[in-house]
Amino acid sequence: MSYVSSYLSLMHSHISFLLQPIFLHAFSAIIHLLLLAIVLVSWLWKKIITVGETGDDSNNKHQKPLNNAVLRKTTLFCSLGTSAFNLVLCLYSYYFLGEKEKEEEKLVTHLDLGLKTLAWGVISVCLHKSLLLFSSGDDRRRFSFMFRAWCVFYFFVSCYSFVVDFVLHFYEKHVTLPAQDIVSDVISASVGLFFCYVVCFVKKIDECVEDHTTDDLQDPLLLNNGNATVCRNASGADTVTPFSNAGIFSILTFSWVGPLVSLGKKKTLDLEDVPLLDKRDSVVEIFPTFREKVEADCGAINHITTLKLVKLLVLSAWKEILFTAFLALLNALASYVGPYLIDAFVQYLDGQRVYENQGYVLVSAFFLSNLVQSLSQRHWFFRLQQVGIRIQALLVTMIYNKALTLSCQSKQGHTSGEMINFMTVDAERVGTFTWYMHDLWRVALQIVLALLILYKSVGLASIAAFVATVVVMLVNVPLGKMQQKFQKNLMDSKDTRMKATSEILRNMKILKLQGWEMKFLSKINELRKAEEGWLKKSVYNSAISAFVFWIAPSFVSVVTFGTCMVMGIPLESGKILSALATFRILQGAIYNLPETISAIVQTKVSLDRISSFLRLGDLQSDVVEKLPLGTSDKAIEVTNGNFSWDPSSPNTTLKNINFEVFHGMRVAVCGTVGSGKSTLLSCILGEVPKVSGTLKVCGTKAYVAQSPWIQSGKIEDTILFGKEMDKEKYEKVLEACSLKKDLEILSFGDQTIIGERGINLSGGQKQRIQIARALYQDSDIYLFDDPFSAVDAHTGSHLFKECLLGLLRSKTVIYVTHQVEFLPAADLILVMKDGKITQCGKYADLLNNGTDFMELVGAHKKALSTLDSDEGKISNEISTLEQDSDFPISQGGEEEEEKKDEQNGKTGNKGDEAKGQLVQEEERESGRVGFSVYWQYITMAYGGALVPFILLAHTLFQVLQIGSNYWMAWATPISQDVEPPVSETTLIAVYIALAVASSFCILARTTLFATALCKTATIIFNKMHFCIFRAPMAFFDSTPSGRILNRASTDQSSVDTEVPYQFASFVFPLIQLVGIIAVMSQAAWQVFIVFIPVITISIWYQQYYLPAARELSRLVGVCKAPIIQNFSETISGTPTIRSFDQQSRFQEKNLKLIDRYSRPEFNSAAASEWLCFRLDILSSIIFAFSLIFLISIPEGFIDPGLAGLSVTYGLNLTTINAWVIWSLCSLENNIISVERILQYTSIPSEPPLVVEENRPDPSWPSHGEVNIHDLQVRYAPHLPLVLHGLTCTFRGGWRTGIVGRTGSGKTTLIQTLFRIVEPTAGEVVIDGINISSIGLHDLRSRLSIIPQDPTMFEGTVRNNLDPLEEYTDEQIWEALDKCQLGDEVRKKEGKLDSPVSENGENWSMGQSQLVCLGRVLLKKSKVLVLDEATASVDTATDNLIQQTLRLHFTESTVITIAHRITSVLESDMVLLLHQGLIEEYDSPSKLLEDKSSSFAQLVAEYTMRSKSTFQKFPYQ
Repeated sequence: MSYVSSYLSLMHSHISFLLQPIFLHAFSAIIHLLLLAIVLVSWLWKKIITVGETGDDSNNKHQKPLNNAVLRKTTLFCSLGTSAFNLVLCLYSYYFLGEKEKEEEKLVTHLDLGLKTLAWGVISVCLHKSLLLFSSGDDRRRFSFMFRAWCVFYFFVSCYSFVVDFVLHFYEKHVTLPAQDIVSDVISASVGLFFCYVVCFVKKIDECVEDHTTDDLQDPLLLNNGNATVCRNASGADTVTPFSNAGIFSILTFSWVGPLVSLGKKKTLDLEDVPLLDKRDSVVEIFPTFREKVEADCGAINHITTLKLVKLLVLSAWKEILFTAFLALLNALASYVGPYLIDAFVQYLDGQRVYENQGYVLVSAFFLSNLVQSLSQRHWFFRLQQVGIRIQALLVTMIYNKALTLSCQSKQGHTSGEMINFMTVDAERVGTFTWYMHDLWRVALQIVLALLILYKSVGLASIAAFVATVVVMLVNVPLGKMQQKFQKNLMDSKDTRMKATSEILRNMKILKLQGWEMKFLSKINELRKAEEGWLKKSVYNSAISAFVFWIAPSFVSVVTFGTCMVMGIPLESGKILSALATFRILQGAIYNLPETISAIVQTKVSLDRISSFLRLGDLQSDVVEKLPLGTSDKAIEVTNGNFSWDPSSPNTTLKNINFEVFHGMRVAVCGTVGSGKSTLLSCILGEVPKVSGTLKVCGTKAYVAQSPWIQSGKIEDTILFGKEMDKEKYEKVLEACSLKKDLEILSFGDQTIIGERGINLSGGQKQRIQIARALYQDSDIYLFDDPFSAVDAHTGSHLFKECLLGLLRSKTVIYVTHQVEFLPAADLILVMKDGKITQCGKYADLLNNGTDFMELVGAHKKALSTLDSDEGKISNEISTLEQDSDFPISQGGEEEEEKKDEQNGKTGNKGDEAKGQLVQEEERESGRVGFSVYWQYITMAYGGALVPFILLAHTLFQVLQIGSNYWMAWATPISQDVEPPVSETTLIAVYIALAVASSFCILARTTLFATALCKTATIIFNKMHFCIFRAPMAFFDSTPSGRILNRASTDQSSVDTEVPYQFASFVFPLIQLVGIIAVMSQAAWQVFIVFIPVITISIWYQQYYLPAARELSRLVGVCKAPIIQNFSETISGTPTIRSFDQQSRFQEKNLKLIDRYSRPEFNSAAASEWLCFRLDILSSIIFAFSLIFLISIPEGFIDPGLAGLSVTYGLNLTTINAWVIWSLCSLENNIISVERILQYTSIPSEPPLVVEENRPDPSWPSHGEVNIHDLQVRYAPHLPLVLHGLTCTFRGGWRTGIVGRTGSGKTTLIQTLFRIVEPTAGEVVIDGINISSIGLHDLRSRLSIIPQDPTMFEGTVRNNLDPLEEYTDEQIWEALDKCQLGDEVRKKEGKLDSPVSENGENWSMGQSQLVCLGRVLLKKSKVLVLDEATASVDTATDNLIQQTLRLHFTESTVITIAHRITSVLESDMVLLLHQGLIEEYDSPSKLLEDKSSSFAQLVAEYTMRSKSTFQKFPYQ
């Protein structure tokens, strides 16, 4: 028995030795030494065995490093992290915890930690160099057996140490275990488990990777997950986001986005690098289902209400919303764990310990709550952003689809600018609201939790705290209401400004020609001033809200502690600190409440606006009865048709329309200006509401509008318009539309990119491309709305012959025309007057008995009277020309085509297509945003003078806040047994004084900040807009308006509000972070041992993340413009799109553009949370380390109250540290808006508007003589000359006509006259003054022009005729009467104040041209230029215009470019240009006398066409 007892005693002594720390450390040191030995032997063996085997080793010379994302990143991170951790622990043990231990224990501990540091460092190198790997037969790379065995053994040893230290000693009351041992065990066991998994279960190390011979030490040490690995040789655009199939670990840590962040560090990210969206987030996938739900719930989208829209949007993402609600609840609960435990922690430090190891339990609780708070917040934010992106995409799609079905009447109630705002502002605001989705109920929950904690700390005084909180919230209510009002008015004023800006950009050319740009800039500035008024009110209101936010904790604290003093509730430091921490959390809830309410109201306003837009009336589906081809012998049949653009109006637009069109017929529609010709075509298209009657259409339709609608993109794509390429048919279409020569001139041919609205094409080119688009569709019915007005005589006859009489000979064609010579070829002619078909029949029949028709024909004959008088002189030329059909007469498009050709790179290098195209991809900066951008922004207002005062005010506020909390922690006793150092009155008085002083500081800061914000926004807006309006016309030709509008709206909004607050959210928390560090260091300066490396790692992470985040943010901006531009183009081209039944194709394109925009936005959100999660973890480590230190130091070594204060501040460390780094990244992303605007403040400017020392006399030009001497012009320095030394004189008071072939230089000469293009050499002198020596405004304001494309601005008749408000009503009426519009305007209810809709859509093209004539009649300039000015009017109206000009401009110099030769024939002189040189310049009569002159041949061609009946062509 004694033997057994002694044996058990011996066994117990052995077992107890195995449980001693010295044994555990020694054993750990041995196994790490063993690993070092294994590595050394392995390395030596490789060296020995490979000597002399260079030949065999050639294939392995560059041995592949560990390339799998899991192994290469995660294992490297773990091994380096473990090494660094053991180094820190070694230093910590050596300097702070050595005195309690015996010498031998100290030595063994330090040896163990030192060997661990070395061993794990060696493992890192080995992993990098692949020394622990070998190639197996199947060419897979695996860890060596020795290393796998060591990892398994190490894991079991770590688990053993963990069990011994934590479980056994937890119950051994006599054993005091150092905290660092527990932490070391946890880390070792975790690392061991991870390495066991890697070495035992990861099989394919080299899967989906390329051979890398670069130094992988440059690769980031990032966590990743095998499921999230992306093949390196696949572009992002070919792969779906790794998020869709990521593992749980990858999702939790956001490691799935790691590869993209890593790629962004190595190269500038392009859209091709960004993975595709998951099908759950792709609007292409989710919209069809959503549309079905809308139709099931509402029947039709027209019946949708705001409530139903909200319901449908919520149901589309209900799972994510519920999940985020759970996360928000978890986050709220976790956030109050810290304040709840602070009192217990302070009591523990004071020696009042409830149970053994209570400190470790408290530390664990603090750490776990931080971890849960971080994880829940990160995923809560990310999932809500994901929902927001999805909802925004759905709304944008709905708005776009609605715009495609809107009736014209509904469209008139909303300008394109307003509709774009629905998409860019309202939909985005609804998407952003998801951030605030759970805030309302969270505030209520936080208040309840706060009151419970306060009740535990201060008893009934918590009621006073509740009342104070309610008071603060009530103060916020009126502030929130005012903010809501200011925001609404701000948005309305922004809408108005953007609408005006959009219109001005669209018509910038006419503004510059007329010298109006500065007047319209002042109009924009006035609108901006109104906007700034609301912005200032909003900003200063926000300043007051910020003041309330910052003083709220102090106010609630004063009330609560004052109540405690009155009620006699003892104030103890632990309870005080718990209350302060609670107030700090409440601060955020209180502050966010008005913002949340404001967001709710703003979102409701946006939803109301969107739903009201969606409820607008669509096109009447019963206007046209569509019949399948072959079911009727009639292509079009209208019976008793009455149609009106405004169904509510008693006067219908078209009355009693009756006609039939059989298949294959050609029908011509003619009539005077405003008679209803274009409306008749719109009726057939179903665009005009039907009042009564029937309209049947049998077959597919193609439509060519009077005003060309051309999409931006390649010419080929524009012509194909969604059809597959049929090369033979394509070539025939090009030939028929005379486009071959144009495409040969363009260096990129049909691959030339068309600018916005076809800005880099001439009027003739746009019209012919539009005709080609219609021809290629091979439709059954063709509707042409006067397409020949934009082309000259030869091209017009060619188009008519080759298209209408050639390719379309078997089709049904209805064409509106003002050219009488095209009427005889029609099978049926409809004559219209005042909205009625007054006559109907064949040409010959109408000649015999048609009065209205005879008016038109008579006007045409009158116009030909000049030619008739010279008939005998040129009859020979006519007969000659009839035999010579190849004579190259001037083609449609005029010299403007030549100008556009030069811009499109006519002489450019075809090999450099991207650079040669006029319209380039939008520029985006790459790399880090330059310091100069920050500096310019900061110093923009008052030279940056306010910035130091703002920083000083906030620093003082922070110092006073810390001082007040320090005072409360120091001046209150730990418990009731301790005598307080000061009386309660002094305690509260000092606290109140510090709180009041800090309040004044914050008030000063918020006021100064608001002032600087407003001033900066104003300056940057004025600079950008001034530079845009002063930019040369070439800038607008090559820059789509969507890009400019994006800067004027989205980027300017960002500068107005987001950028300054991003600066504030970085700088102010940074000051707060410094304060937290100071407080924590004062209690435990040793925290710096961990803090410095952790902050270093945080900064490294931030620098690592920034390149990707920056480029993703830029991509978001770049991808947004095409959506806006496509929407803008769709709005203007809706009738054309609908006529071709192409709505579905355009909807699909829009869906793809939205997904293209959502991709970088989604990944940007994920990358942001990727960074924040890592920063949260690092901050939690600092906090946990400081807590471990505090519980490890001997009792009484530090004041428990001050230690508790450091914990109170430390609770915010995680949030503040992550917030500072995240704000810095966010600032870098948002500052891109400033960078983009500053790009536009450095646009090269036109010459000065006014040259003070060389201003012409007010009466200049008095005579109007134009002398041109050796004029040479080119469009760019690298392009050839367009005008080659012209010398001629336009006599004052004479009428000069300019003619010439395509590319001859006509429009360039006119543009040079207005200095739209500056002369390269030579000069233009008007009445003795060189136009290059005076200011642009002095020049352009003294000249007049009627452009080819008539321009009208939204507003009234008065401000369209007199934008500068220089004339009286009597003068305006006189001008209207002269241009034949007086009676038309008098019929209107508003007279001169009658409304003009956007683009003058409620006026016909001819009427718009007459308004342009009215402008020049008012101006009465001595020099007048007519650039195809009568192209859009009938011959009779043209005759009236010519008569008016002859009557009122008898003493003016009139320069005319015209397609109607009659206009030129009546000139005093004719200038004929050829390839930039003067070929002929003489009077028309002399030129006609010379039968070989080019001008005589041109007149002969026009005469031949005019007298032709087009009835003997072989096509018929």
